[in-house]
Amino acid sequence: MTPEEARGFVADHHRAVLITRRRDGRLQTSPVTVGADDHGVVMSSRETAYKTRNIRRDPNVALCVFTDAFFGPWIQIDGRAELVPLPEAMEELVEYYRRIRGEHPDWDEYRRAMETDDRVLIKVTIVDVGPVREG
Repeated sequence: MTPEEARGFVADHHRAVLITRRRDGRLQTSPVTVGADDHGVVMSSRETAYKTRNIRRDPNVALCVFTDAFFGPWIQIDGRAELVPLPEAMEELVEYYRRIRGEHPDWDEYRRAMETDDRVLIKVTIVDVGPVREG
């Protein structure tokens, strides 16, 4: 599977587990909602979340992306994460929402929620993809 095919899979399947590395070297897993952009995988998090702190220390991450049914096709994506904080992330957070959920009923409310939650956009550049499995 190519990075382009992986982005196509992510564009259709938004459930994933993000794996980051803790300060002591142990792995940390986080269930996340993912979307695809022109360059890789995107997701949203809070500035204070452990995954955000872990990425700030070590940007190497892995994602296991799967279907809503859980059992079925899935892929592993290895990549390098970049954190985009507010305010520069705001319009990309809007695009992230649109890719996954469509139009929000009140974009001003959404923007206020992103500010209240102190959200960051996590952008993952795909380094490797595989394996592609089912079950």
